[in-house]
Formats: sequence, C-alpha cells, structure tokens
Amino acid sequence: MSNINKFAGNLGYLDDKRAEMTATLRAWCAINSGSGNLEGLKRMHAVLGDAFGGLDADVETVASKPHQIVTNEGAAEAKPIGDMLRLVKRPQAPVRVLLAGHMDTVFAADHPFQGEKFLDDDRLNAPGAADMKGGLLVMLYALKVIEQSEFADKIGYEVLINADEEIGSHGSAHMLEAAAKRAQFACVYEPALADGTLAGARKGSGNFAAVIRGKSAHAGREHHLGRNALAAAAEFITGVDKLTGAREGLTVNVARVDGGGPNNVVPGLAVVRFNVRLEQPGDADWFMAQLSSLIDPINSREGYEAELTGGFTRPPKPMTPALKAFFDALKATGAELGLDIAWQPTGGCCDGNNIAAAGIPVIDTLGVRGANIHSAQEYAQLDSLVERAKLSALLLLKIAAGDIAIPGGGDTKEPSR
Repeated sequence: MSNINKFAGNLGYLDDKRAEMTATLRAWCAINSGSGNLEGLKRMHAVLGDAFGGLDADVETVASKPHQIVTNEGAAEAKPIGDMLRLVKRPQAPVRVLLAGHMDTVFAADHPFQGEKFLDDDRLNAPGAADMKGGLLVMLYALKVIEQSEFADKIGYEVLINADEEIGSHGSAHMLEAAAKRAQFACVYEPALADGTLAGARKGSGNFAAVIRGKSAHAGREHHLGRNALAAAAEFITGVDKLTGAREGLTVNVARVDGGGPNNVVPGLAVVRFNVRLEQPGDADWFMAQLSSLIDPINSREGYEAELTGGFTRPPKPMTPALKAFFDALKATGAELGLDIAWQPTGGCCDGNNIAAAGIPVIDTLGVRGANIHSAQEYAQLDSLVERAKLSALLLLKIAAGDIAIPGGGDTKEPSR
C-alpha cells in the first residue's frame, strides 16, 4: 500500500468543494424525481447529463424497459419508466470499473415532502439528499479527481444512472448486468449509515402478486352461487406468511390486499401483494415450490382461478472472498484518510445485488453518510460529501496506479468491443 502523499495533489482538488457540492445537492433535491414522475425524471436526467458531461466522456440516453405491473383489478399493465443516463470513458483501459447510481426517489410528485431544511450546520433534510443525489455528487467529484490525475489513462469507467432503482430496477436490470460483464469491479453510491458503516452482504428480494378470482353473487339471495375470492386469499395469506423462518434468514411480508366491495356482495376478486427476502440463492427455487403448493389447491376448486405473477429480481449478494478483499482494500484506503471503514450485513437490497450476480465484486454504499431514508426525515451529512468523494477517488487512483490489486483479480487484458 502506497503512502497517501503520492496522491495528495490529486485529492487537494476537493479541499474547497464543500460549498459548491452543497449548493448543487440543494438544486438537485429541489427537482422531484419520484420513480413515477416521468417529467421530473426527464428534468433530473438533463441536469445530470450536463453535470457528468463535463467529464468529456461518451454520453447517451438509454430507454428503460417498461415495468410490468398488476393493477388492483388483477390486469397486467406495462408502465413506462424514465430513461437511463450512460457514460463511457476509456473502455479499453487496463482497469475497468462500473459506477452505478439512481436518479429516482421514493417521493412522488404529490408527496408532502418536497422542500429542504437544515437540521444543523451539517445535516440537510431534503428528498433524495442521501438516497441518492448526494451519492451521485460523490461519484461525480471522485471522477473529476481521476480526470485530473496522471493515472487517468490507466482506468476506464462506465457510469449507469437509472430511473427505477426504488421500484426494483425492472426496466434497467438488463443494462446493469451487461455493464457488469464489461467491468472488473463496481462501485455503487447508495448512502452509508450516519456513522459511516457500509452494507456488506445483502439479502435477495422478490416481489409477487397472487391474483385470485372467484364469483360474485348476492350475499343474501344467492350466497351459495358465489365463490369468495377474499376468503381464498385469506387462506393463501396464512400459508405464505408461515413460510417466514422456514429457511434461515427467509422472511415474507404480505403488504397489501385489494378486492371486495359492499357487504351484500360475495367478492369475486382479490389481489395479494407480498415481498420475500432470502439469504441463499438456492432458497428461491424452494420458495417457488412452496408457492405452487399454495396456489394449486385454489385452482383445483370449482369456480376459482389463481395466478401468481412477479419473481425474484434482486439476487442475494453474499460476502465472497473477492468482495471481502475489496472491502479490506477500502478499509486500508480509508485509514489513510483518517476514516474507520466498517461494514455489516443487511436485509436491504439495491442494484449492487444485480451487479454482484453478474460475477464481479461490488461495494454499494459509497455515497454520503445519512439517515432516515425513504421518510420525510431523510438527511445527508454535508461534511461527508468531500469525505466520501476523497475515499472513492483515492481508492480508484490506487487501483489505477497498481498500488491495490484489481478487485476480484481481474486481468488487464483489453476487453473485446
């Protein structure tokens, strides 16, 4: 491991950037870019295109695939997704890294949380401040450092910023997988915890909807002719809920039931939505078999139909030896900056899950320190903007300079075009 003085001149670029980065973060957070706000995402896309365009990379807009959803009426519907922003610089360099992030937030255009508030001199409470507009700034400024370095020609990068991470990256997962296969390792800029702790291993996740159809009838005069879809759904819910803990680390959360109507009508439709988290990739097949054992009996009843939609879109991200070595290198790099880098497993998911499944090591919480994400109390710690940009920049500089081995043992042969 080299001495930090070797890169001090490069990192010095960031020393006076806090005010500039804070002003940019406030401007970005003022743009509502909820996952379903296509106009807001279009504005955010343009702003990010201008900002990242300063890196003099090849920049393009990539259309996302539509998101297939199930309506409350049980119908399949294709929902449009915001476009992705893609940048490529020096794709034939011996070191190749994928940097990923998302421009969407969980706050819709009509959500009451739209403004900003300074909780103190260091904490900005604003939608997306931590998750992850602050992270996108960290990524951008780290790359600015790289571009001014004498080691820039040694490292190439691909940046993917999607617009549907908060709803599962259904429209962009194919791009993440393809980009991961062109890279040797990856960095994702989700927020770290307020104390700086990063996410290590992550559980996988699946989202499902069970559409159960019965037969409506008058609850008094012709109750015997009806087939109660809600009653069948209740049996299904009881069965699927009991799967929690049937495999170590596996949890099921039944989140919503749609259906029913007036008290005097036998309900003919129910839609059950649920989420599954699991630690082991092999548990996905086991779980699907269990779902079949719950759905099939409903279909075998006269007058009932049951259909399962959805699937596992975030594979588990285990702590592999290659990922552990990557974290160790980051920890040593952080120590040179006076940072104590720690990590812990989490049940949360992100695009890091999908990237890891493509076969490369990925650290996916390299963004700002912050807390209370996905709530109106979300905040980013402003002193971490420069801090985390320096951490990423130093890590990438050391890999480019050969002071740190390429994570995952990637070769330095030129990739195929």
